[in-house]
Amino acid sequence: MVKAVTAVYPTVGAAENVFDELVADGFEQEKLFLDRDHMQVKVMIPEASYREVEEVLGRHGPSDLWSTQVQ
Repeated sequence: MVKAVTAVYPTVGAAENVFDELVADGFEQEKLFLDRDHMQVKVMIPEASYREVEEVLGRHGPSDLWSTQVQ
């Protein structure tokens, strides 16, 4: 199964830092989405990678974090 994990940040800079860290950690840019207008980062990942992504997203102080199953 694939999960879409979304995190909302208090600043655009924090969202950009998370995006850059995920790229540096080897996540495919095609699976990462940065929404500067809403200060959100969304990651499409296999369920097995959830904890690793959650840890990276959580390091930057998100105001909200959620995931949904994608078919």
